[in-house]
Amino acid sequence: MHRLLGDLGNPHERLPPVIHVAGTNGKGSTIATMRAVLETAGYRVHVYTSPHLVRFAERIRLVGSIIDEALLLALLEHVEAANAGKDITFFEVTTAVAFLAFAQIPADVVLLEVGLGGRFDATNVIAHPAVTVLSSISMDHMQYLGDTLAKIAGEKAAIMKPGVPCVSVAQAPEALAVIESAAAAIGAPLKMQNAAWRIEEAGGGLIFAGEHNTWKVPLPSLPGRHQCENAGLALAALDQSPFAIPPFALRSGFRNVSWPARAQKLKQGPLIAQLPPAWELWLDGGHNAGGGLAVAGLARDLWSDAPLHIICGMLSTKVAEDYLRPLAAQAASFTAVPIASSDTGLSPEELATAARRVGFKTVGLATDTSSALKAVCADAQGRARVLICGSLYLAGEVLRDNA
Repeated sequence: MHRLLGDLGNPHERLPPVIHVAGTNGKGSTIATMRAVLETAGYRVHVYTSPHLVRFAERIRLVGSIIDEALLLALLEHVEAANAGKDITFFEVTTAVAFLAFAQIPADVVLLEVGLGGRFDATNVIAHPAVTVLSSISMDHMQYLGDTLAKIAGEKAAIMKPGVPCVSVAQAPEALAVIESAAAAIGAPLKMQNAAWRIEEAGGGLIFAGEHNTWKVPLPSLPGRHQCENAGLALAALDQSPFAIPPFALRSGFRNVSWPARAQKLKQGPLIAQLPPAWELWLDGGHNAGGGLAVAGLARDLWSDAPLHIICGMLSTKVAEDYLRPLAAQAASFTAVPIASSDTGLSPEELATAARRVGFKTVGLATDTSSALKAVCADAQGRARVLICGSLYLAGEVLRDNA
């Protein structure tokens, strides 16, 4: 990355203040919350996230809008020419493109999401971010990051920089020990949940208490108890940032947070037309142990009033049982589907076997989500919910096909 960025004139050194976010689950939701608040407050915000769902351009947002396709193509060609055929990865190229765009177009802040891990991630070339952020850390990408929570936490904690505040949600003890040690070793002020900041529900909203601000905000528009923690992390990052946040921006921003395929209720489209009256269709891209716990909590807290039918597709690079285990007690049925957009997807037969292994009782197979939905709805009685889940690749297919 340093070689390529050097050949491009080091655009990463000409960025506005950067808030750098790593973690296993909740990175995107935390960034979406910060973006909603900052933009409502009048700040010009650049955002880099991954992966995309439908269009590659979704990864790069320039002052409130997805990057223009013509500009994206021009920057890709420029980076390809500068690289001159040397070894490079897809994500390194896309990150260089984002930095070029961010350096060319004025803004007040960059919200930068780590792609994988942290220590060797292509985004970890920012020497002096304004704030670093650690969302919930759990087991994922073990083939790259290590086979223990401590190893994974070490990779993610490596985005911390000397003298730069790092805010973190409460972590498992094994991860916390590594994070605290890494922060002390490099001299990064560590701002842990329940020590430097707190978030709690009260009066139908949330109360945040940080080192610099105490804020009362509405419940986030993203559903689920886990989103309250992500919202607290976003507020903790803003509390440590150089940006003044007026109360109206907090109120309006929290009511308008948007992050597709994260417990997203689909309201129209061809798939919705297949549903019986009073049925709901939800979409979630969670795909690891932490994601399974979050969705199970959502089902337990908010969806217990009607049967829940799960349609699921997963990649073979994920541990299906770890994701599915918390969901087994919440579901009336499970239908496994393939992921057409990936050649590393589990077959429906493999996924169905994993589902039975962790306790799902009614398990079926389908060739695609539309067929699965028809089968689930065939015996419709009363109200019910359908959740399509297990992979962001599958979520992207659903959003594309349901448009």
